[in-house]
Amino acid sequence: MTTSALIVIDMLNPYDHPDAGPLTSSVEHVITPLRRLLDSAEGRGDVHVLYVNDNHGDFSADRRDLVQRALRGKRPDLVEPIVPPEDLDLLAKVRHSVFYGTPLEYLLSREGVEEVVLTGQVTEQCVLYSALDAYVRHFKIKVVRDAVAHIHPDLGDAALRMMDLNMRAEIVTADQCF
Repeated sequence: MTTSALIVIDMLNPYDHPDAGPLTSSVEHVITPLRRLLDSAEGRGDVHVLYVNDNHGDFSADRRDLVQRALRGKRPDLVEPIVPPEDLDLLAKVRHSVFYGTPLEYLLSREGVEEVVLTGQVTEQCVLYSALDAYVRHFKIKVVRDAVAHIHPDLGDAALRMMDLNMRAEIVTADQCF
C-alpha cells in the first residue's frame, strides 16, 4: 500500500499569461531538482506519483490536450523534462487547490496515502492552497522547497513559512525528500 503521494502541480503550462516572465525565471531553477525527485520516486512501492494540472478553462481537455498545449507554448524547454509518462495519473483541476473539483481525495484514500509531497507552481497560490486543503484532510505534508516555483519571491517565502507554521508542513529539498 502506498503511503506517500508525490504531486506535481500545474507544471504543464504554456506560459502565455501576464505573470509568465517572473514565473518562468523561477521555474528554470526548479526543473532539475523536480526531475531528480521524479527519478528518485520512480519504481518505489511506497510513493504514488501523479500530476494535477489546471485545465485553463477547457473542460473538455484531456491528458494529451494539456501536454500538447504546454509543449506548444512559449517555453517547451520547461515542460519537456517533466512530461508525465502515460502510466502516471494526471487529474485536471479548475481552481487553485489540487483537491477542489477533482477526485484526488478519493484516489489518495484508495491508495492508502498518508503523506502528500507537493511540488510545482505557484508556491504562493496553488501550492499554498493545496497544502491547506491537505492539512484540513489530515494528511502529513511535505513541500519541496527547490521544486516549487513562485511569481513573487517574497510571497513564495511567506507561503513556505505559512505552510510550515500553520499547516505543520515539513519543508524539504529534493535530495532530502525520500
